Amino acid sequence: MKPTDRTYASTADVAACRAMLRGGSRSFFAASLVLPKSVREPATGLYAFCRMADDAIDHGSDRVRALAELRERLDRIYAGDPCPEFPDRAFADAVSRFAIPKSFPEALLEGFEWDSGNRRYPDISTLKSYGVRVAGTVGAMMAMVMGVRDPVLLARACDLGVAMQLTNIARDVGEDARANRLYLPLEWLQDAGIDPAAWLERPAFDARIATVIERLLATADELYARADAGIASLPSSCRPGMHAARLLYAEIGHELRRRGLDSVTERAIVPWQRKTRILAEAVIAATRAATAPAGDALEEAKFLLENGTEAGEFLAALPIEVRRARWPRVEDRVTFLVDLFERLERRERAQEPAANTT
Repeated sequence: MKPTDRTYASTADVAACRAMLRGGSRSFFAASLVLPKSVREPATGLYAFCRMADDAIDHGSDRVRALAELRERLDRIYAGDPCPEFPDRAFADAVSRFAIPKSFPEALLEGFEWDSGNRRYPDISTLKSYGVRVAGTVGAMMAMVMGVRDPVLLARACDLGVAMQLTNIARDVGEDARANRLYLPLEWLQDAGIDPAAWLERPAFDARIATVIERLLATADELYARADAGIASLPSSCRPGMHAARLLYAEIGHELRRRGLDSVTERAIVPWQRKTRILAEAVIAATRAATAPAGDALEEAKFLLENGTEAGEFLAALPIEVRRARWPRVEDRVTFLVDLFERLERRERAQEPAANTT
């Protein structure tokens, strides 16, 4: 498909997407604040649609019906007739403007279908295949919104998405188990001397499960390192936001390690004060020179990246403001972020004194 100038979403739709993410996807919301507006708005629409779809599967009583409805909604978006819902209209704008191939959100819904069947993952490769669908797709679509079409850089975006998904899985081991979900590779559990079925019946933390969680975090760390080269190759105005997302999610793993890797009895939360520091680090990291993208695409992601288009073919569709947008000097960026997040934290404490979410 080719990019067009057709729009579907109103200013109110974009604001509704932003409010949705601020309440339920705070790490993304934080990272999006340091993206240029020309990227932030379509990225918000994209992420809001993905979040809505995830919630529809997670919280719906009939997952089969929910999936069918999501596929119908996706069909309507690509037909240029989105459902009259704010995430659909906002995502339709991103699809139209940035020519996002339908195969990417279709793969996302396939991953949600795997979730709906409570699938188990025999090894890390099958878990990565799941991560590519539910998160690598989002990373690649986010890269497209930033003007990326080079398959090598899309591969790095997939790496970042899969790393984030593995981090989420490591963080939510206990929560998932209590919902009868098990994402940890069965092979790794058996290597640690754990019978997966028996453990799922009575999930408990011990040194054996800690080794499995550490292996998952170590795999995520390898993928974060691979993703760094891709982030450094993005338009300069987009790098702070993507460094922020990468560092915020990686910090969840660091916090887990500080807590002895116990994600069975409690969920690791990154304090706002540390998030503020991380955001400042992200802005500084964004000034570093690009390095050569690291390695081939994940084998599990190659089916997805066959739809990638060479960067030169997409250059005309990349908004001028994305290519030319510049931030002030590093010291001013850091001061801005620290002040912004201190104000956000004060406001959140005043409005939600009992909240304890990441």
